[in-house]
Amino acid sequence: MRTARFRDPAGSVRTGEWHGDAVSFGDETYDLDAVDVLPPCEPTKIVCIGRNYAEHAEEFGNEVPDRPLLFLKPPNTLSGHGDTVTLPAGKERIDYEAEIAAVIGEPARNVDADAAMDYVAGFTCLNDLSNRDDQRAEQNWVRGKAFDNAAPIGPAIAPPAEVPADAAVELRINGTVEQSSSRDFFIFSVPELIAEITTYLTLEPGDVVSTGTPSGVGPLSDGDHVAVEVEGVGTLEHDVRIP
Repeated sequence: MRTARFRDPAGSVRTGEWHGDAVSFGDETYDLDAVDVLPPCEPTKIVCIGRNYAEHAEEFGNEVPDRPLLFLKPPNTLSGHGDTVTLPAGKERIDYEAEIAAVIGEPARNVDADAAMDYVAGFTCLNDLSNRDDQRAEQNWVRGKAFDNAAPIGPAIAPPAEVPADAAVELRINGTVEQSSSRDFFIFSVPELIAEITTYLTLEPGDVVSTGTPSGVGPLSDGDHVAVEVEGVGTLEHDVRIP
């Protein structure tokens, strides 16, 4: 069962079943236009992976890494399905990056890769919005990756058993496919990523590991409609506003 967080018509925040065109909680089912769909989890941090697809490394002229490249997005970066995301003004290029994201279900520290999936509650969609102007000018990527609403996520969490081992990921801008790949092309698998991350820091329930983006990244424009689809999860949609 896929789950989603939403604010019901009475203003209560609920976690219920995601049906694609509706959500339900208890004996009530709501059309999506009657509720506010929220990010499906409440992470203390989002751990993102750089260059986890060889073709993406190549399109930016980078080498394939010999260990996962890690960076963080804090909770202020969250935005949800159906949101209009306001991007920083005055930038030449802010890119979309479709990603498959793993949501942690249990506290995880020093986890072996063989046991790592025991700590995964499920998978969701994430758009790792990237401010290239500042990312290219700094080493810690705070301006480039951690600006407000830089991690649209959702719409739901699907249990691992419902997401194929070769799950497809696709991004569409205004209906046109710009990115298309699958888990088959990961350089580092989800268990390998969790093992590496938890060597250095504890992953808490609700935390997110975003597994990197495939090739085809490109700039966003004011008014764009973005759709990120992960097989087995569904489609995260949001609009873009650039002041």
